[in-house]
Amino acid sequence: MKAPIHLISTWKKASVPLLSLFLVFSAQQAFSATLDVAIPQDSLFDVISARAQKLASEEYIAPKNIELDALNNIEYQDYRSIRFKQDKSMWKGEGLYELQLFHPGFLYKTPVTINTVDSDSKLSRLPFSTDFYQYDGTAAPLKDEIAKSVANKQLGHAGFRLHYPINTTEYKDEVMVFQGASYFRVVGPNQVYGLSARGLAIDTAEASGEEFPVFKEFWLVKPQPEQTNIIIFALLDSPSVAGAYKFSIDPTTNTSVKVDMQIFARKDVKKLGVAPLTSMFYHGENSTKFFDDYRPEVHDSDGLLTQSQDNNWIWRPLNNPSQLSVTSFSYENPKGFGLAQRDREFNNYFDIEAHYHNRPSLWIEPEGDWGNGRVELVEIPTDTETNDNIVSYWVPEKPFKAGDSLKLSYKMTTFNAYLTQHDKARAVRTRIGSAALPGEDNPPPKSHRQFTVDFAGPDINKLSEKLNLNADIQLTTGEVRDVTVQKLPDSLGWRVAFKIAPQNGKPVDMRLSLKLHDKEISEVWSYVWYPNDIK
Repeated sequence: MKAPIHLISTWKKASVPLLSLFLVFSAQQAFSATLDVAIPQDSLFDVISARAQKLASEEYIAPKNIELDALNNIEYQDYRSIRFKQDKSMWKGEGLYELQLFHPGFLYKTPVTINTVDSDSKLSRLPFSTDFYQYDGTAAPLKDEIAKSVANKQLGHAGFRLHYPINTTEYKDEVMVFQGASYFRVVGPNQVYGLSARGLAIDTAEASGEEFPVFKEFWLVKPQPEQTNIIIFALLDSPSVAGAYKFSIDPTTNTSVKVDMQIFARKDVKKLGVAPLTSMFYHGENSTKFFDDYRPEVHDSDGLLTQSQDNNWIWRPLNNPSQLSVTSFSYENPKGFGLAQRDREFNNYFDIEAHYHNRPSLWIEPEGDWGNGRVELVEIPTDTETNDNIVSYWVPEKPFKAGDSLKLSYKMTTFNAYLTQHDKARAVRTRIGSAALPGEDNPPPKSHRQFTVDFAGPDINKLSEKLNLNADIQLTTGEVRDVTVQKLPDSLGWRVAFKIAPQNGKPVDMRLSLKLHDKEISEVWSYVWYPNDIK
């Protein structure tokens, strides 16, 4: 195999101290959790990268599941009845951050290893203990059974969550959680958990099936008492890829996460998804199917936003399609992309439990040269809001082959409806209906649709209705007619209305923007209409 030779070559280039740290670090994994090892924090990412590179040069070994039926077969309600005791929080009373753990079991059958790194750079593994948890209701009998079964063993954890005072100084709110595969979620002030981020996506929407890499081990650097940021390292592994990650979390007016990643290919990857975001769109204002639901809209995100190097903004409203939909936007060194929850009006959801109007939006901002590639959007049909059916990520143009490595950095930031740097008019509503006129004797086919797209923004809302705004509409196929542009009352923006007629049953890919005196004053609204969405 060529990979081990490449690995040895890399070691030769490294300094002797770094190689020694890697050897000690690797050896530490084989010993008990009580063995402490000191590794300088500024070297830890390189040491984890070396371990990931070594993993990628070897045959993949799948993580072992819990060998305890009581946890493997636990029901959902029982699992929810196991709660971490707040008084057992790590670092409690020692600073702004506290750390709580998730109990293994239920869906989380492959526990992960969690380590802490103190101010002296000493690494210590966090052991599992039933004393950390309160076992209520039907879960109560599990405590003794689990305690006996894991005696003198390391069970591990299902994940962890960070607490930090983002809303009040009286209580530390959850600000970030890692649980399951390479999934993690973050929130900003006055937000509730919604969409998820991932370390990596592999072969999403491919006929061969998707591969889900796993963060198998974490290292959390204990912050100083008044430190407002925190650093987390992680080791990722999968049949195709191994990698090292560094997360620098900084909760302020928004929560930002700087991500540094270095991944190594164990084998050829058909489709590599970088900085993936996963969300849910069940139904919304643009839905054309009937949903037997008292709530007008149900979604964690309602659109994909992208920004090109020359500040061209594209907004793509999400959809719950009748069939799998994969669309992409090609870029060279994009400025950013993300999934947003623009609609933040409670009256558009009427859900007092899920609080969809408070779900976060996430913006991915590449750092450095990402080169050519595409932002891909995957929309999967779903008949329930419990399924995440929306995925978006960056796909590099250059193939990722066995023996290759890739080092990238990006910043992830929470926001609400809009980004401060987005100064153009924004599409705030997309509605779709029949193109037939009321009482029309010979109506057009159901696949012919009436669209209304509303644009709003501080500047465009002030424009006089006497101005002549033009709609620039482009279609890949089909015909567009009856285009009108009108100002909405009460400074609500401007509406573009038009009808489309598909041709030969082909999907209609549309782009629309508003222009004033031939100057584009809005983002580009992008949408694909599938004629068979109307049955």
